[in-house]
Amino acid sequence: MGNNGEVTRPASTRAARLDQVCAAAVEVARAGITEVDADDVGDHLQVVAEGDRLVTHYFECRLAGYRGWRWAVTVTRVPRSKTVTICETVLLPGPDALLAPGWLPWQERLKPGDLGPGDLLPTAPDDDRLVPGYLLSDDPAVEETAWELGLGRARVLSREGRIDTAQRWYEGDHGPAAAISTAAPAAARCGTCGFYLPLAGAMRQSFGACGNFYAPDDGRVVSADHGCGAHSETLIEAAETAVEELPTVYDDSAVEAMSVSRAPGSVEAAEPAEPYGHS
Repeated sequence: MGNNGEVTRPASTRAARLDQVCAAAVEVARAGITEVDADDVGDHLQVVAEGDRLVTHYFECRLAGYRGWRWAVTVTRVPRSKTVTICETVLLPGPDALLAPGWLPWQERLKPGDLGPGDLLPTAPDDDRLVPGYLLSDDPAVEETAWELGLGRARVLSREGRIDTAQRWYEGDHGPAAAISTAAPAAARCGTCGFYLPLAGAMRQSFGACGNFYAPDDGRVVSADHGCGAHSETLIEAAETAVEELPTVYDDSAVEAMSVSRAPGSVEAAEPAEPYGHS
């Protein structure tokens, strides 16, 4: 025997038929916009069937600051009646309307650098980047100071917090892919620089602080494979420049004999030298 249960048929989605009486009531719909002056209501844009004897008229909005918005007036009528009445009037954004960005909680709107002097940025109690300081950690630097209850910091970075921080630093402006790092010599890496100050704990193998006054990353955390031209072992060899020989201006290798006349009273070379002074 077959199943004699209740037989259900899928509901057919019939498109609403446009009521001609309601569609022709353009001026009735326009008169229903009473929130603004008549000059703020523009041309009639379109009419859309919402249901049986229920249509919506759209008008251009000319209000300042509402570019692309439209006035929507929904009208209807009772069966076998020629009188059209207004259901509602609303201002709606059109396809090219200028809209404000979607609302976001303040925690999601914050960006690096937004915190200024005097600002307070509370941390959520359930922040997954932090764990209570008394819990055992795989970071030796944390375990040295936070192993006993009541000592050290109340919360420390969790494993997820350290991974997120390391990834952000490594992919940022102080990692190996930064422009200043790729332009530096291949051997000029921060991990081999004398100005490199390694961090403590689990971050020590990959990150440190730059202590070079002349480096652009001075006082910032850099990756060990970051680099710049201010490496402590950078040496610039002076290039040997050939001195161009200038043309000879005069020749002093030839001697030309010249006769010199002696003035009266001069001493000849064969005469004895005179004593100093005069009597």
